[in-house]
Amino acid sequence: MVAAYALFTHPFVTSSSADSIFSFTLPPPLTAHFSTSSLTFRNHEWSSLLKLAKTPRPEPNPLPTQLGLRPNEQFLLQCSSDPVADFGTHSSLFQAVGIDEKEARVLLEKNPALALTSLDSLRTRIESFNSVGLDGLVLSHLITKCSNLLTAEEIDPFLSFVRHDLEAKIEPGQLKRLFRAAEVRFLVGFDQKVSLLLGRGVPSEKIVDVLNKVNLYKALCLKSVEEIDRTIAYLNRFGGIELIVRRPSLLNYDLETQLAPRIEFLTEVSGGDENATGTLLGKLPAILSYTVDHTKGHVELLRSLAGLSDEQIFKILLVFPNVVSASRERKMRPRIEFLKQCGLSSNDIYKFLTKAPLFLGLSFEDNLAYKLAFLVKIGYKYRTRDMAAAIGSATRTSSDNLQRVIELFLSYGFSCADIVVMSRRHPQILQYSHSALEKKMEYLINEMGREIGELLAFPAFLGYKLDDRIKARYEVKRKILGEGLSLNKLLTVSSESFSTKTPAYVIDLNVNVE
Repeated sequence: MVAAYALFTHPFVTSSSADSIFSFTLPPPLTAHFSTSSLTFRNHEWSSLLKLAKTPRPEPNPLPTQLGLRPNEQFLLQCSSDPVADFGTHSSLFQAVGIDEKEARVLLEKNPALALTSLDSLRTRIESFNSVGLDGLVLSHLITKCSNLLTAEEIDPFLSFVRHDLEAKIEPGQLKRLFRAAEVRFLVGFDQKVSLLLGRGVPSEKIVDVLNKVNLYKALCLKSVEEIDRTIAYLNRFGGIELIVRRPSLLNYDLETQLAPRIEFLTEVSGGDENATGTLLGKLPAILSYTVDHTKGHVELLRSLAGLSDEQIFKILLVFPNVVSASRERKMRPRIEFLKQCGLSSNDIYKFLTKAPLFLGLSFEDNLAYKLAFLVKIGYKYRTRDMAAAIGSATRTSSDNLQRVIELFLSYGFSCADIVVMSRRHPQILQYSHSALEKKMEYLINEMGREIGELLAFPAFLGYKLDDRIKARYEVKRKILGEGLSLNKLLTVSSESFSTKTPAYVIDLNVNVE
């Protein structure tokens, strides 16, 4: 009847004269709501209809004011309790985002508030997402997974902060992971936590880099301002905010159950020296990503198998913190066993590892195997102290450079046995750049007029800087003492002794200068 009243003044009303029958033909937009396209009323029915038309209709019950609905939206809500019934008003907007009709209907069923939200509000929210880099398929997937992203009140302040204060520089991938993981209520206070980091010393030019490298949900959203502040205060004893700037993911960890126990264990190994622990963390903040059990396993292996003390182990950690990333069973154990088979004592192993710690970390198949083959080929005997010293030096260079060094010596007339003799006296020659060695050898022969064989007696010559040491000293002493200079004394004496004008540098070139 209400529908009939609405049609009373409609131009589609017609009369059939004699029998006073009024016929109503519904306009096309309304035919879908009725079973037929016309309604017919006789005189007595029409009288009743007129009385009904003159009777004032009761006002609809007001909707809750907190919904903030416009009058036309209130009317729509009263006419139908099904939010999907008015889907057509939002259809084009959803399609523009990349959400098809089927997905949109599912969204309305899950989140009826979408149907009650104006198109302008939805459009503004979508534009806000677009402004921080979330658009296209990424945004459509987010909305289908978390439909309240279009209606939750907490979203707008967060997006505004990211867009304006952080200049929309947070990576879209970071925001996508955050919105998928976090309930919107956890976004409240995000700006305060960022302000805390800035106030605690994170440089403004680094803040975006920090935020892009943390798990925003774990590091900021799930933690209160007080929790974050306590973490920073604790780290101040060991390097402070600089550790966070260099390794932002430290903010992901819980202070009480993760960070503090890991730092305390390292401090224990250091003998309680917090300054030394801070130095270690400064060299490799990522060491705190390993659990206490993991690090303890590496320390215990060095204690039991290599026979090292905690003091020695900590010094190795200072030289090569990444030792904690080496596999204990696949790398550390067999290589320490190798050093022991070469005749090295616990103290020898300690000295070896402080000079060549990479020995514990390098790949065997892609690195060490080739170098061992080169050394055996030129005459080193396997599992000897000389072999250990040579492989220790070789770990500090590439396989390609080691091969080129050996080929360079051979090209200058040295035999494989000569190379072994020189490298035994000065193992570092195996790790020097082949191009730098060639320049020094050419200068020795062409500029200094010396025999290449002198390197057998004094291979350390190849370890000094060509311009700053060799050329500089040779030019000074040649003017004073002529050509007959001892390579050994020319290069090894202190700067103070070298500055004195004494003829002690004159030497018979036929005398062994070892």
